[in-house]
Amino acid sequence: MTHLPTVCIDCRYIRERPSGITPLVQALVDYLPGLAPDLHFVFLKHPKGPERLSCAVNVREVVVRAEANGPGTMFWLPGVVNLRGIDLYHNTFGVMPHFVRVRTVVMITDIMQVKHPAWAKGPGGWGWIEVFYKRHGILHAFQKATRLVAISQATRQEIASVDAAAAERTLVALEGISPDFHRMDDLEGARLKQAACRRHVDGASRYVLTVGQFSAYKNHERVLLAFVRAFGSEPDIHLVFVQRLGVGPKTLRPIARKLGVESRVHFVHNVPLTDLVSLYNGAMVLCHPSLCEGFGNPPAEAMACGCPVVTSNRSSMPEVAGDAALLVNPEDVTDIAQALTRVASDPSLAASMRDKGIARAATLSWKRFAEVNLEAYRAALAEPSL
Repeated sequence: MTHLPTVCIDCRYIRERPSGITPLVQALVDYLPGLAPDLHFVFLKHPKGPERLSCAVNVREVVVRAEANGPGTMFWLPGVVNLRGIDLYHNTFGVMPHFVRVRTVVMITDIMQVKHPAWAKGPGGWGWIEVFYKRHGILHAFQKATRLVAISQATRQEIASVDAAAAERTLVALEGISPDFHRMDDLEGARLKQAACRRHVDGASRYVLTVGQFSAYKNHERVLLAFVRAFGSEPDIHLVFVQRLGVGPKTLRPIARKLGVESRVHFVHNVPLTDLVSLYNGAMVLCHPSLCEGFGNPPAEAMACGCPVVTSNRSSMPEVAGDAALLVNPEDVTDIAQALTRVASDPSLAASMRDKGIARAATLSWKRFAEVNLEAYRAALAEPSL
C-alpha cells in the first residue's frame, strides 16, 4: 500500500481571539485539503478554537493545550505534540521549535524582532522577553527549517539581509483578501456607511482613515502632523484612527489638542467588521505611511473597498499596492501631506485610484497563498528525511 505523506499544520492561532496571523492559517485550512488529496493533514488546534476546523476526509485534528508562542512549543514540541508518523511540520507563526526530527516549513510574516527590535517590542519588561523569544525562534528557523514561506518579496529580502542561505530556501506567498472587504455601492451599502459614520466620525462630511495598532513603526504621529498640514484649515475634514485600545490616544490626543484639531481627530477601537468595511468605503483616503510591514493588510483591504491609498515607498507597501496607490517617503511629513491633498482635490485622480485599487486587490488570492504553501511542502517532502 502506498504511503501518503502526512503534513502537520499548527493551527493554534485560529481561536476565540483572532490575530493578524489567523486569516493566513484559515486559508491553509480552507484550501489545502482540497488542493492536495494525495496528502494527509493533521491540524493542531487550540482548546478555545472551533470544535471543528475542517470536515475534509484527509484531515485529522488534535487539540494542543500548550500555547502556540510558549516554551512548550519552542523547546519541547515533541513533548506536547505526538509527531510520530508526521512527515512534515508547518509552523505558521514564525518560530522553529527545537528537537523536531521531521522536515519543517516555517512561515515568516516579518523579522522586526531581528532587524528592528524596538519596533516589535510590546509594553513593559515582558515586551523585551517576547522580542528575544521570537528573535530566537526566527533565527533558529533560518538555520534549521527545510523551507520557509515569506508573505512578501520584501520580507524575503529582509531574510536575505540576515541569512542568504535561508533566503534561497524561501518561497513568497502574498496574502489574500477576504471577500468581506468589498465596494458598497447599493442602497444598503449607503445606509451602512452613514450608520458607521454617525457612530465613529459624527459631524464629518469627509475623513482620512488610518487603520492599525499604535506602534512606532506604524508612524501615526506623522499621520497626524501630515493631516494638520494638509487639512488644518478645512474643518469639514476629520481624521479617524482605528486602533486597538492602548496608549495611542494618550500619545496623539495631546498633539492634536496643541495643534487645534482635537475635535476632528477620532480614536476608534473594537470596531465590528461591518463597520470597518463601511469606514473604508466612506473614507476619502487611507493614510498608511508605515515604516515597515511584512505585508500590510490595511492598504489591501482599503483597495478592495475602493478607497484610495496613500502609503510608503518602502518595505512591502509598493509590492502590495502595485500602481494603485500614491507612494510617499514615510519620514517626510510634507510628502505625506501633499499626497493627501492631491487625492482630496482631484476627483479624477481619486476615481482612477479606486478603479486601480479594486483591480489590484482582485489579484490577491487566498487560494494562491495556499498553493504556494503547498509548493513549499512538496519541495520539503522531496528532501531526505531527518
